[in-house]
Amino acid sequence: MNSWVFKKENLFIRIAIGFAIGILLGLFAPQFSVSIKIVGDIYLRLIKFMVLPVLICAVMSGIINSANLSSLRRVALKTVVLYFVMFLASFAVSLGVALAVRPGRSIVFENRPVFDGEAAGNIGAADVFRQLFPSSLADIFSSKNILVAVIFAILLSVIIVRMGDRAEPVKEFINRLSNIVFRVLSIIMETSPIGVMSLMAFSIAEYGSGMFMAIGKYILCCWLACIAVFIIVFLLPVRLYAKTDLKTFLRACGRIALMTMSTTSSAATLPTTLRVSVEDLGAPEDISSFTLPLGCTINMCGGACSFCCLALFVSDFYSLELPFSTLAMMAVVAALLNMAAPGIPGGGIVLMTSFLTIFGLPLDLIGPVAAFYRLLDMAFTTINVEGDVAANLIIAKSESNVLKS
Repeated sequence: MNSWVFKKENLFIRIAIGFAIGILLGLFAPQFSVSIKIVGDIYLRLIKFMVLPVLICAVMSGIINSANLSSLRRVALKTVVLYFVMFLASFAVSLGVALAVRPGRSIVFENRPVFDGEAAGNIGAADVFRQLFPSSLADIFSSKNILVAVIFAILLSVIIVRMGDRAEPVKEFINRLSNIVFRVLSIIMETSPIGVMSLMAFSIAEYGSGMFMAIGKYILCCWLACIAVFIIVFLLPVRLYAKTDLKTFLRACGRIALMTMSTTSSAATLPTTLRVSVEDLGAPEDISSFTLPLGCTINMCGGACSFCCLALFVSDFYSLELPFSTLAMMAVVAALLNMAAPGIPGGGIVLMTSFLTIFGLPLDLIGPVAAFYRLLDMAFTTINVEGDVAANLIIAKSESNVLKS
C-alpha cells in the first residue's frame, strides 16, 4: 500500500492526503497553522524559481524537436491558425461562464481576504507590451519578464531549426538541459503535499470554512466552462462545417475521455486519439498524423478554460477588478504560455503560477487549487485532446477530404 501511494504517477493522492491534513490542522490547531505558513511560502518560492527555466526549456525543446514542416506548409499554417482561433474562442466562452458563476464572490469569510500588492486592473496592454522590450539581456530572464523570455525562446528555437545540422550540438545541449530542468522540477513537485498542507491549513485558520465554498464554486466553474467549450467551440463547428454525425463524434469523444481522465496526459492519449480519429471518425491518416501530435503541444483549449477561470477566481477572491483590456491581454498571454506546458504531473500548477505572476495577481490560492488539480486536470486534458480531434476534422474538411459517415 505504501509503495503504491509513493509512486510518481500517484502524486495527486499524496497531495490529497496533505490537503486533508491541512484542513484538520486549520480547524483544530489554528495558531499552529498560521505559524507554519512559511513552509507553504517556501513551496511557492521554489515553484516561482523554476518557472523561467521550465518555460524556456519546454518551448525550445518542443520547437527544435518538431518534424520538418516544409512538405505540409499549407496544412501547418491552417492548423496553427485554427488552434489559435479555437484557443481564443475557448477563452471567450470560459469568460462568459466565469462571469456568470463568479466563483470567488458571494462567499462568507471570517476574515475577508485582502491583497496589498499592485492591483491587476492597473496592468493593461501597454504594460504587457512594454515587457516585450527589455533594456538588457539580463532583463529577459527576470521573473518580471516571463512573457518576453518565452518569445525570446521561440525566436531562438526557430533560428536553430533553420540552421539545420550546423546547430545539432546546440539541439543536443538544449535537450539534455531540458531533461535536467524537468528532473529538478519533478523533485520540487514531490514537496507539493507538504506545501499544500501548509497553505491549506493557513487558509482554513485565516478565512474559515468559507474556503470550502470558494474552492467548490471554482471547481464547478471550471467544469461548466469545459462543457460549454465542448458544445460551442467543438460540437457545433464539427457538425455544421465538417458534417460529422454527432452520435459518432460523441461516441469517439467518450472513448478518448476514458483515457484522458485516467492519465491526464495528452501525449499518453495520442495513440488512442490517432486510432479513433482515423478508424471511427474517418479522418485522413496523413493529416491526422500531423495535426494531432502538433495539437498535443500547442492546442490547449482546456488551458484557456483553466487560465480564464483562475483569473476570475483569484480577482474575485481578493475583490479586485479586471478591466476588459486586461482580460483580452490575458487571452493572448495564456495562448503563448500554453505552448510551454510541461509534461509532468502537476505541471499545470507551474503555468498557473507564471500566469498569475505576469499580471501581478496573488499566488496564495495556488496551494488550495493544487490540492484539487487532479480533478481539474481531468477536465482540462479532456478538452485539450477533444479540441485536437475537432480541429483535425475541420482541417481535413478544408482540404477537401471526404470523411466517412
